[in-house]
Amino acid sequence: MDATIPDLLTRIALALERLAPPTAIATDLTLAEGFVWQPRDQEGPARLIPVKRIARVALDLIRGVDHQKAVMLENTSRFARGFPANNAMLWGARGMGKSSLVKATHAAVSAEAWGQGLKLIEIHRDDLRTLPDLLNILRDRPERFVVLCDDLSFEREDADYKALKSVLDGGIEGRPGNVLFYATSNRRHLMPREMIDNERATAINPGEAVEEKVSLSDRFGLWIGFHNCDQATFFAMIEGYAAAMGLPIEREALRAGAVEWSVTRGGRSGRVAWQYVQDLAGRLGVKAA
Repeated sequence: MDATIPDLLTRIALALERLAPPTAIATDLTLAEGFVWQPRDQEGPARLIPVKRIARVALDLIRGVDHQKAVMLENTSRFARGFPANNAMLWGARGMGKSSLVKATHAAVSAEAWGQGLKLIEIHRDDLRTLPDLLNILRDRPERFVVLCDDLSFEREDADYKALKSVLDGGIEGRPGNVLFYATSNRRHLMPREMIDNERATAINPGEAVEEKVSLSDRFGLWIGFHNCDQATFFAMIEGYAAAMGLPIEREALRAGAVEWSVTRGGRSGRVAWQYVQDLAGRLGVKAA
């Protein structure tokens, strides 16, 4: 045999490997409670990147959404115990704690003896088309997983919603029993109102066109709404955060500053409350925990 043939075959094999790298690298899921999904790209195979410390607040610090907390805690607890649970869409007003509630609920459930092994995985909006690849990795694992897509929405000519719809409620394989999907969005039907109106105005069959566009949201068993908070709830948020950080300030002064801060920000929300308390802590010389 020509001595150059083995070398040629080796080079061909290496070139093919570069063109089609392994689907995924096995990840040690004991390394962390949370992971970020990194799809396959030109630099290497898909992987789950461990998050050493998940950015979150304690569940009892999330105020003004008691009903939403109860629903999320019940649904996630049932899932962690191995019972049926629903995928959930958390939608509504900006800054009212949608993603914070998912992360805080995960922390509360995983802290229980029966919740150990519950992992939180974040998938970015632009990576949704690779969701089937992620599910194939998780499907036969002994752990249970909450997959979170934050700030989910779709624009015109965006076909990713079809891939997500298939994963949530269709396809031959379906969603693995050890995976729960949570998404947050400012839009109830995951797309701008003007997009829905335009579909209705230009389609040959307006009803069918709109139905196709909004049907994705129907795949979520739970719709959990978040609405703008009133001043009393805003004060409760401020006071809860201030107490948790041990800020040395009188209640009236705290509230007066909160009102001024909310006016400059153009509204009240949990995010605005947290930003105010962070600013106040810095001015008072209180270090973050």
